[in-house]
Amino acid sequence: MGRVVEMKMTLGVALVVPSLAVAGIVVTQGGDGPWGGSRGGSRSGAVVATADSAPGPAPQAADPHGPARPTGSGDWRVRHPSEDGQIEGYTTRTSGLPGEPIVLKVSSTEDAYRVSVFRIGAYRGGWGHRVWSSGRLAGRVQPRGVFAPAETRTVVARWQPDVSVETDDWRPGYYVVKLRTTTGWETVLPYVVRSESARGTVALVAPVTTWQAYNTWGGYSLYEGPAGDRRSWAVSFDRPYDGPPGANDFRRAALPIVVRAEWTGVPLSYFTNVDLHLHPRVLDGARGYASLGHDEYWTPTMRDVVEGARDSGTNLAFFGANTMYWRVRLEDRATGPARVVVGYRSDAHLDPVRETRPAEATGRFRDAPSARPEHAVVGMQYECYPVDADYVVAAPGWWGFRGTGLRAGDRISGLVGPEADRVYPDEASPARLQVLSNTSYDCRGVSTTSQSVYYTAPSGAGVFTAGTLRWGCALIDLCEHPLGRAAGEFVSIVTANVLRAYADGPVGDRHPARPNVDLFDLPVANYVDAS
Repeated sequence: MGRVVEMKMTLGVALVVPSLAVAGIVVTQGGDGPWGGSRGGSRSGAVVATADSAPGPAPQAADPHGPARPTGSGDWRVRHPSEDGQIEGYTTRTSGLPGEPIVLKVSSTEDAYRVSVFRIGAYRGGWGHRVWSSGRLAGRVQPRGVFAPAETRTVVARWQPDVSVETDDWRPGYYVVKLRTTTGWETVLPYVVRSESARGTVALVAPVTTWQAYNTWGGYSLYEGPAGDRRSWAVSFDRPYDGPPGANDFRRAALPIVVRAEWTGVPLSYFTNVDLHLHPRVLDGARGYASLGHDEYWTPTMRDVVEGARDSGTNLAFFGANTMYWRVRLEDRATGPARVVVGYRSDAHLDPVRETRPAEATGRFRDAPSARPEHAVVGMQYECYPVDADYVVAAPGWWGFRGTGLRAGDRISGLVGPEADRVYPDEASPARLQVLSNTSYDCRGVSTTSQSVYYTAPSGAGVFTAGTLRWGCALIDLCEHPLGRAAGEFVSIVTANVLRAYADGPVGDRHPARPNVDLFDLPVANYVDAS
């Protein structure tokens, strides 16, 4: 029986398994760096705003390990979250090139507020490097959300713009826009200053369509509506996020991977998945592609772009689970392109384009019409929610596990969940597929398994899929419940190994997959209702 690799806290003494005690990797629970952030946060101790500063450039590129690294802080975090409209807002685009302004639409019941913008990265002292701050701005209450249209229960906030932030000379990257009233209420908005191209880099791609699918602002999401009404069939980016975006939100899933990636020093580029849809050539020449966390909602174009990149030699990493599950389409509004995510989900038979444009009809990728099972790209299919299980090592010799000291059967306590994937070894499954971990568990009374996998494509590209939504949050130990330091160190080492290898180009010749699917009991049929 394998070892359970975990850290236990006994009378304040940390007991760390020696095989995972790797020099230079520190996972902190307090503070802000390099991985930290206190669990939750005080609701009474709001951070005092810093002095106003004029608009200025983002930090210059620097060795992330050297003394020239720019200074960061934890000031980007929310300590006193807005709860009842005290301050809320949204950006008029999910991303933009350097030099394209960030336009904010803000509503506040308070008299005044300030705006600060932080670039997220591997900075000295914290994740967030402040690049811009406003002066004191007058608050105003903007109109409540309305249906546009009511047939799809699509809620929009028809607000007027309040702030335009110039981004001249800003570095591409992941940014957080923080809104804070003078009385201390706060909220944050995600934004990506996107790269012109991913050529020669590892592209970090944020799954903003998934964040929006789970957004309940105005009472509606693709999952739920208010009592007595149904859910949305289409949701708009023209509204604030209601609390943390997504089921596994961007602060605990995507941003930790961004920081870890910057810490490695590999060349990076930055996008949202909407950018892949609107600009299908951005991945041309990319050495690697990384999906950041819960990446459930894809358009066929997004899939074509990523699949085409793989077939051209771009390595792929999916640092999550439940990837490429729902097929959606993006529609324009008068406010801009791709501002609406259409997804009928389990009501797919009601999608009006199902007969006339079947390739764009929404539903599961694995289902008709135009069925394209997702495991042809990802290597696995979504299997279960909720899951709470150990990550059990099955292929300790895999190159991505180097430096962990793990052996076959060793367990990383609690790393698998709250959603997990499984290998379906049918005709759509990649030919050279290697199972890296294999966990047995019960999903709502049905016995099943969860894996993480790696395969090599004919192009030489390597593809890694974590198969668990706790990959990102494990880096900072801010998952639904504590996982401990060992889980964070394991994920940190593997993530760095993958990104560094990917940055050198196609990994297939250097690190070919060792197919081993036949060693595991993996039925082709799906017996789990949850998926």
